[in-house]
Amino acid sequence: MRLLTCCLALGLAGSPAFANPVEEFYKGKQIQLIVGYGPGGGYDVYARVVGRFFGRHLPGRPGVVVQSMPGAGSLRAANYIYVTAPKDGTALATFGRNMAMISVLGGNPNVQFDARRFTWIGSPTSGQNDGYLLWVRKDAKAKSLNDAQRAGGPEILLGGTSEGSTDTDIAALIKKTIGANLRVVSGYPDGAAMSLAVERGEVEGRFIGLSAVESTLPEWLKPESFVRPMLQFARTTRLKEFPDVPTARELAKDAISRQMIELAEIPYLLSRPLVGPPGIPSDRAAALQKAFLDMTKDPAFLADASKLKIDISPLGAEDALRMLDMLANAPEGVKDEIRKLQSGGG
Repeated sequence: MRLLTCCLALGLAGSPAFANPVEEFYKGKQIQLIVGYGPGGGYDVYARVVGRFFGRHLPGRPGVVVQSMPGAGSLRAANYIYVTAPKDGTALATFGRNMAMISVLGGNPNVQFDARRFTWIGSPTSGQNDGYLLWVRKDAKAKSLNDAQRAGGPEILLGGTSEGSTDTDIAALIKKTIGANLRVVSGYPDGAAMSLAVERGEVEGRFIGLSAVESTLPEWLKPESFVRPMLQFARTTRLKEFPDVPTARELAKDAISRQMIELAEIPYLLSRPLVGPPGIPSDRAAALQKAFLDMTKDPAFLADASKLKIDISPLGAEDALRMLDMLANAPEGVKDEIRKLQSGGG
């Protein structure tokens, strides 16, 4: 009788009923990781390093395939992952950090998603050691921000992707809040194309994160470079690398301008958002969220990120949702001012 009980126990332990359902689901599968921009830019760099390690920390060890889906400043990818992508845990996306704010503020008829209903995985960086900088050619007519702020002073011609993208929205915000004379030429497909336009002299500058410059444009950081940083955005203090470059907060014209800047900087804590569509089964969603945080502690992942010179200061799903709550609960007057800017009425 004792032998029979042991045999039954062993048989049950090895039966499918006792298998990990998440592991069984992911075994032999691939996860599609959509990037809302073309290859070669900062979002793509982060996505590819995540793609190399993420599946190793999920039960079943699925493969991860990174696929670019540029369009409308990454709005196309955000809409796709929310509306069209399979909701079974085999599709994830990373897109412009400003997509969350566009959703929370409302009013954009092209937005088909509610940012708070995504299955949030996290962000590999919260920008602690990063900043969104305005880089300007040294031969631009405006030799300083003071030049660009003077009444009748020279404008700075910037590259942008599309209306509603991070680059155009931040340029409009800076123009409004610090009085800098900026003009954006939109229509570039992605960050790599914008950087090439700066190098060719088609435009005089662009906004781009320091980590993206370090990983994809290291020559911009050399003393003999043809560009220089002129303004730091998404920073409460100046980066130690650029002690003489002011932050946007320092230059705000008045209290409401400073509040607008502070609100607009919140998404930069979600610097490289990683999400799934709504409706992923709860056990798989939990496994994806855990795998992400486990990956960010993986020595091999950290070593790879260090080689690429990208900042790893992760935020998990709960932190991401807390950032969205901060956006949603901001003063209505400040949100209204940003809505005006995003609609072109600022």
